[in-house]
Amino acid sequence: MHAPRATMLSALAWLILPAVAFARCEGHMPQPKPQNTFSQDVGRSFDRIVEEGWIEFAVYEDFPPWSYAEKGEVRGVDVEIGRLIAAALGVEPRFRPVQAGETLDADLLNYVWKGAVVGGHVSDVMLHVPYDSDYACRIEQVTFTGQYAREAIAIAYDKADYPEKGPTPPFFRYNKVAVENDSISDFHLTSLLGPVDKIRRYRNTVRAVEALADGETMAAMGPRAELQAGITAHPVAALAVHEPPLVGLARGKWTLGVGVNFQHKDLAYAVDDAIVAALADGRIAAIFKARALTFEPPM
Repeated sequence: MHAPRATMLSALAWLILPAVAFARCEGHMPQPKPQNTFSQDVGRSFDRIVEEGWIEFAVYEDFPPWSYAEKGEVRGVDVEIGRLIAAALGVEPRFRPVQAGETLDADLLNYVWKGAVVGGHVSDVMLHVPYDSDYACRIEQVTFTGQYAREAIAIAYDKADYPEKGPTPPFFRYNKVAVENDSISDFHLTSLLGPVDKIRRYRNTVRAVEALADGETMAAMGPRAELQAGITAHPVAALAVHEPPLVGLARGKWTLGVGVNFQHKDLAYAVDDAIVAALADGRIAAIFKARALTFEPPM
């Protein structure tokens, strides 16, 4: 997970759990609605998507195993889910790799409901949007729907160093651990252990797993799927991933879904129906299984 995405998840960590459903957004001050914006600046209607025969998905760039470039093509779990949605709608999928901003709010503004100030346009659907009930009440310009999986913070380790069971965060007072710089794992370990010199920070989770495989550290901590994808690149090493209890981490798991411009509810319903069907018949689970990733259905 890039540092901006890590920041966005850290921001979600403080959000409170929702109250009963009918009072879910009680007490939230409505945000100003976008004004004086042309139709092309706020996405395409469902009817127009069907008529033109294609749909555009915004996906994060350089973000394995979710979305990344390989041999000139965009691949990954989110890309495959986008293809499922497009097939259900009977249109061609197109993918727009986008950079992660400093916050999730910025990403949603730039890619879902308004567009960047200079040369920006919104995509029809944004994939890999973390879902939180309270957050969804605050960002009224986006319809949060289509929850398709759960992700979790986990720890990768070398079984040669931990033959009996995997390590937990207190081990890292004494044993070196790799994390993505400024990620939720970095924040958690720093707050739990203090400024210990055993925390090694890297540009991304891929590099953190490489450090583990190369023997620079004894463990790596980060999002489960990213760790699992990383260790498949090092089959010779005896690496494993586990999910120990993470004391003091309010949001060690989160739900992934999609974001659609709030003006296009019919598109949001169609996307959600497509994902529900693909969850029910096992197609989404199969996408994870094909990549040796743990699939945890949304709650």
